Amino acid sequence: MDLINPLAEAYAAKFTSPEDALLLQINHETTQHHAQPHMLSGHVQGKFLSFISTMIRPKYVLEIGTFTGYSAICLAQGLTDGGELHTIELREEDAGISQENFSKSERNKQIHLHLGNAKEIIPQLPYNWDLVFIDADKPSYIDYYELVVPKLNKGGIILADNVLFHGHIFEEPITNKNAKAIQAFNEHVMNDTRTEQVFITIRDGVLMIKKK
Repeated sequence: MDLINPLAEAYAAKFTSPEDALLLQINHETTQHHAQPHMLSGHVQGKFLSFISTMIRPKYVLEIGTFTGYSAICLAQGLTDGGELHTIELREEDAGISQENFSKSERNKQIHLHLGNAKEIIPQLPYNWDLVFIDADKPSYIDYYELVVPKLNKGGIILADNVLFHGHIFEEPITNKNAKAIQAFNEHVMNDTRTEQVFITIRDGVLMIKKK
């Protein structure tokens, strides 16, 4: 299902500032060689992530789901001097690709990649987060959210990706496993009095959540 008219997507990309050379390279290589290139944040969403980061100027950023490193590099662009981005990837092959891409970034020393299960790694990270990006396995979204909200600074932001889940959330009844999990997550956040949120219909949907 095309949730956004392809003409509108192309128009948005045309009038969005271009990717830098490294992001363009990662985009091209992921699209050409990865078995699941649709998982890449891509040009417009990547620029959105970098805008949020540069506006917030976070000290500590957490990313759950690294993929090939594109979104992490975007999120790192607003880091303060001495700031750190910690990104977690379960799949060893993708982690290897990401690490290679990070080595080419001017923010390389500020990006820390963790290989393994995010539910085990997050409690071990001794930071309070200013910005969190959730883009991993959908059935675990609520678990990730509950792990990070207590360690999110007041006014801190969580960005949750794929909250439209390719349009499957509009089915009645919802049959797709991941779409069911996303619907449950969206409702969970909506009913959480600790936070407020805005649903952004960019790409496959991004839920922007702010801690009160």
